[in-house]
Amino acid sequence: MRQHFTFACAGETLAATLDSATGSTGLLIVSGGNEIRSGAHAGMAALAASVAASGHPVLRYDRRGIGDSTGENAGFESSAEDIAAAARAFRERCPQLTRLVAFGNCDAASALALFGPAAGIDALILANLWTIESDTESETDEAEAASTMTASAIRSRYLAKLKDPRELWRLASGGVNIGKLLRGLKQATAKTEVTGLVARLGEALATLDRPTTLLVAEHDRTAMWFLEHWASDAFAKARANPHLKERIMAELRT
Repeated sequence: MRQHFTFACAGETLAATLDSATGSTGLLIVSGGNEIRSGAHAGMAALAASVAASGHPVLRYDRRGIGDSTGENAGFESSAEDIAAAARAFRERCPQLTRLVAFGNCDAASALALFGPAAGIDALILANLWTIESDTESETDEAEAASTMTASAIRSRYLAKLKDPRELWRLASGGVNIGKLLRGLKQATAKTEVTGLVARLGEALATLDRPTTLLVAEHDRTAMWFLEHWASDAFAKARANPHLKERIMAELRT
């Protein structure tokens, strides 16, 4: 049975949907970006129904300032209270719960890595963690597209171009914007920047003391950035954390 209800969070009212079931392990779905709790094309609603049908209750909610919830949308880095309030509401609605698993994609995954343990989450499923400080998705030209690509991805892109006779002809005949080419080459040789967010995530993942699965869609741009950072020194301790398991998913795309 699907139920809609509200619960309190820091003086605001959050809207939630519960797909009930009798199981003692529940799934808390945390939406990423500014996505409402039903998910893109109702994908999270469908996931919740499927998991509930297998016997596990599922709770979805809109954080403050999103969808049907009140308050100001301050972004995922300000969602600690929302996650904690949702976990409490879930346990109150389903008193049979003895284990709470949380799933998040993109910046919701990052929010869970940062705030999930303090909210009493027992296990985490983190898909395509967000590790980029600014959100730039413009692809109006080659230079802007490159600005959102990792250095390794840019190197692969230019290597493929150098192997293509048509691209070599474009370069020889003046069909390539030299300014854009130089900017791209500069980015291709740049070191991966360890930002404040990356440092915090590295520390959070390194100290996680509960089962955590990292799902990575190998063709997703956000995932590519995560993998670039994951291989850096900032995540060295996290890579050694025995509680973390990494899964590369060829078909998981966002």
